[in-house]
Amino acid sequence: MTPVQQCINNKDYKNSPIWLMRQAGRYLPEFRKIRIDNPDFIKLCLNENLSAEITLQPIKRFDMDAAIIFSDILMLPYGLNQKVEFKKNFGPILGELDINKINKIDNEYFTNKLKPIYGLLKNLAKNEIIKNKKDLIGFVGAPWTILVYMINRQSPKLKLTDNFFKDKDLLDKILIKLEEFLKLHIKNQIQNGATIIQIFDSWAGLVKEGDTEKYIYRPTSNLVEYIKSFNIPVICFPRNIKNYKKFVEEVKPNAINIDYNVDPKKIIYEIDIPIQGGLDPKILLTDTNNVKKFVLEYLNIFKDHPYIFNLGHGVLPNTKPEIVDYLVKLVKDFK
Repeated sequence: MTPVQQCINNKDYKNSPIWLMRQAGRYLPEFRKIRIDNPDFIKLCLNENLSAEITLQPIKRFDMDAAIIFSDILMLPYGLNQKVEFKKNFGPILGELDINKINKIDNEYFTNKLKPIYGLLKNLAKNEIIKNKKDLIGFVGAPWTILVYMINRQSPKLKLTDNFFKDKDLLDKILIKLEEFLKLHIKNQIQNGATIIQIFDSWAGLVKEGDTEKYIYRPTSNLVEYIKSFNIPVICFPRNIKNYKKFVEEVKPNAINIDYNVDPKKIIYEIDIPIQGGLDPKILLTDTNNVKKFVLEYLNIFKDHPYIFNLGHGVLPNTKPEIVDYLVKLVKDFK
């Protein structure tokens, strides 16, 4: 059994496995070299060969226990024919949303539009570096977070647009479509080799307490239940959600990724399932002494609890690869 799955299943669990969100990305010089020649991010995600090469870059450089595919949660609205582009130093910009056009999209069209992602998984699953040795993580955005991007049409940063909830009938219709096509996207990833699915709810923290059931718990729980039907684990990352304990009770993922605002000493007594992540990515911008201090703190807190070492968000672009190498070795050597 691969290390991350072994930890999640709590079978002969000894050492914490390690992988990092955004481990394939801008902090690696080999990635930046590819990016110079491929400025269109969406096209890069749909380049089967280059996206496979990028996915494997951190696996070749460091002894990570899992590869996470080089893709983006916004490939979902792209597959639904909403225009998606990434502006340098700004982030994603989405085009007008037309629910009538989305209603005309069928499974075959959607699958063909995102076919290179599934081809990427199929090729990686056969790769000797990955095959039977490391987990291959596919992922989707949670319905709420995808809804936020599709309506807001850009990253909300600190707040949603003033009229976000104006047309609740439209929101309901989009949520229904999102569940349908997120399930299809998940199925296609699993059938092509993904051994774990992670659900990223990047904007879970924006939901008001009274709306959590409708926009977070219920739609995410439906995806979790669907993923479990394939007998593979699902990890949820509801970033900045107010109550991780309640989320776990309602959604029932196999493992939960915590963000860096969560107190690890408190959360360990609240959650029974395997925990992933937590370390502030900014710690990796400091020196090895500081990295060692905080990493060992997490490892010691979770030493008697199934724990997958990761961060409380993605690797920052100005992180030095040497620090990541140090981090991986530190986790691997911990007893």
